[in-house]
Amino acid sequence: MKQNNYVSLKFVRKDPSGENDKLVFLNQTKLPLEENYIETDNYERVAEAIEKLEIRGAPLIGIAAAYALALSVKTANENFAEKFYTAHKRLIETRPTAVNLFFALKTMKDFFEENKDSTNLYETLLGKAKDIHKEDEEFCRKIGRNGLAIFKTKAAILTHCNTGKLATGGDGTAFSVIKNAFENELVKFVYADETRPLLQGSRLTAFELEKCGIPFALLSDSSAAFLMKQNKVDLVITGADRIALNGDSANKIGTYNLALLSYHHNIPFYIAAPSTTIDRTIATGDEINIEYRDKSELLSFYDKQITSPGYDAFTPAFDITPSHLITGIITEEGVFNFPYNFTR
Repeated sequence: MKQNNYVSLKFVRKDPSGENDKLVFLNQTKLPLEENYIETDNYERVAEAIEKLEIRGAPLIGIAAAYALALSVKTANENFAEKFYTAHKRLIETRPTAVNLFFALKTMKDFFEENKDSTNLYETLLGKAKDIHKEDEEFCRKIGRNGLAIFKTKAAILTHCNTGKLATGGDGTAFSVIKNAFENELVKFVYADETRPLLQGSRLTAFELEKCGIPFALLSDSSAAFLMKQNKVDLVITGADRIALNGDSANKIGTYNLALLSYHHNIPFYIAAPSTTIDRTIATGDEINIEYRDKSELLSFYDKQITSPGYDAFTPAFDITPSHLITGIITEEGVFNFPYNFTR
């Protein structure tokens, strides 16, 4: 097996004082051609990285935001609350759909308000951010283990977007299931959708599959139906960015297509996500706020214009898969099957 010795994000303490503490993250917009790591202690730089998709993946942006909030008070000698709330407001505006971001920001805000009189507020907040990171790492491990239950025999898997170390604090969500199944000789092959328009499948998932030594092939998003018709797919597994109480799930645009195709071809369709992705304030997917990206992401790529910049474009970043199309939802708590009835 190849060595997957890369990290998506880590916190580095360079000296005992903590003055040179940095958040280090892999700039995912450069992958797979360049592994470029960025170091910063500036919450604004982290916010920009989330907006630009240099840091992406629902759990990972929540983790990054938690560290950013801690860093916002690192050099403060006074006005801690002003600095914290300014950073909180900035980070909450970065991306609207992934609930993990809001979960992490609320957790950090509540913790700040409980500990704002701490003698070393920065270290206190940093400890909480590290806890959020460690919790997601453990969730990923459990999701991978729980996902083994969906395999009845060795399977060919189709996945969409990116759900591995590049998207989470651990080995991933859907990718963790795939990786664990492969290590247990339950995976024959993986098909990775390219995932237009930003190619998170062909740039990021392929990068991670190669690092782990898992056999795979890329396919255009529009090829999935033909692949299924040829009986080359046994399971479909994707991640999610927000899940309603009834199981309706928002994930990268194109996921709904796969769910419909799986239903038509009688192929099990699973979602893997931590319980923090379940939004317990909304009943159905109709209440999910869908992010729309700038049309330049569709009309150009890597700063190269591929069609007229004057064209209009429809650019949702996510779609919503109705719960009845989802065979099961894999979390760190176990595998849940339709009909879903997550509690508040």
